[in-house]
Amino acid sequence: MKRTFSLLAFCFIASAVTAQSYESIKTLLALNQYKKAKDDLDKGMTNAKFTGKAEAYILKTAVYAGLSMAEGTKGTPAGDQLASEADAAFKKYKEMDPDLSLVNDPIYQNGPINLYSNYYSGGYEDYLALLKKKDKSPQNWDIPYGKFKKAVELSNMLIAKKLFQSAVDTNILILAGVAAESSSTKDEAVIYYSRLADNKITGDGFESVYRFLVSYYFGKKNMPLFEKYKALGKELYPNSEYFNYDKVDFATGLAETFSDKLKALDEVLATDPANYKANELLWSIIYDSINLNKEREVQPTDVAQLETRMLAAMNKNIAAKPNELDNYLFMGNYFVGKKNAVGDARQSHAEDMKARTKPGTMASKEDIAKRDKLDKDYADAMEAIRVPYENAAKVFAAKSTLDTKEKSQYKNIAGYLAEIFELKKKLAKAKPTEMAQYAEQEKKWNDVYESIK
Repeated sequence: MKRTFSLLAFCFIASAVTAQSYESIKTLLALNQYKKAKDDLDKGMTNAKFTGKAEAYILKTAVYAGLSMAEGTKGTPAGDQLASEADAAFKKYKEMDPDLSLVNDPIYQNGPINLYSNYYSGGYEDYLALLKKKDKSPQNWDIPYGKFKKAVELSNMLIAKKLFQSAVDTNILILAGVAAESSSTKDEAVIYYSRLADNKITGDGFESVYRFLVSYYFGKKNMPLFEKYKALGKELYPNSEYFNYDKVDFATGLAETFSDKLKALDEVLATDPANYKANELLWSIIYDSINLNKEREVQPTDVAQLETRMLAAMNKNIAAKPNELDNYLFMGNYFVGKKNAVGDARQSHAEDMKARTKPGTMASKEDIAKRDKLDKDYADAMEAIRVPYENAAKVFAAKSTLDTKEKSQYKNIAGYLAEIFELKKKLAKAKPTEMAQYAEQEKKWNDVYESIK
């Protein structure tokens, strides 16, 4: 029994000595005697009894982080080394005390606070220095971002423990976001920007936060979050045109090449096939690519496929808005381009055939077949113009007044329709009833043409 008592007494004394060591070092910290506190701490850290409790590591955090911020040490390699060791000690403390029960201690709380300050100020110095450098590669941005990232983690904990009074550490979040956006881990910027946006942080320089999130989530095809942050941006920055852009604008705006734009619009139309704006942009960019009225050295190779897609998009929009002129006008104009191309080929072949055929002889069967084929293609092209132009004419006729541009367009359409029915009349020469009908239509459109002043 006597031996047992002696062993218990020893354990009690050892525990008391360890506790006394913690308290004595805390006292040195309270007196700002950080160097002496470090000497005593370093001795204690060689003792297994001393390091057996979580308190040893938050004590080390407080000592080393405090020294890292000392005048003459802060921002130096020695200061960075002290901060690194304080960070490692705090990590160990959190593993041993997941509840962070000692963080609110008036002495110990200075550890994570000083560590936060070290990473904040160190990252900011690196940030300012980088702004002056020519080389702003992502790898260089990783340096300030690494420090800001650690500062954010500490800030989160300090806010949770109510050691920081603000619910949002705006400054460190924006710095971390900006640095992350330029770093090799660009996507991590969304972590910080989302917190700022979700708390509706606003003011000079913060509009870019909402712009980033809108663009980021559109690129990720996350339409709910795209719409969420676009709405927030619109609410907080009502005068910014950026937040008026819709998913169609982003689809085409972010795409650079013709094929990329088509792909982006296809993605929008896959989930929203009746989207008027998407269909309008689809047919308009295809129209610009294959329009035979436009001079270009090389035509696209897949014209027939593109034409089918363009006309399908036009017809969708015609069904959605039957009184919208542009769909009819551009469709008719497109076929005018095809008619002109066939007309040129037809004229060229006629001249070539005449030059090669001796007077008083018949042209070859091949030449006659080609001529007949071109004549038919020309008639088909003229007929293709008819329907969209007739529909456009109905819209013009229903208007109470026409401006100068509209009068010119209407007159041009009436002229084409008269020409179309004149051709149809000639082709129906063996059918008197049809000839009379086409003659009537020809006269009607000639009258309309003459009436437009």
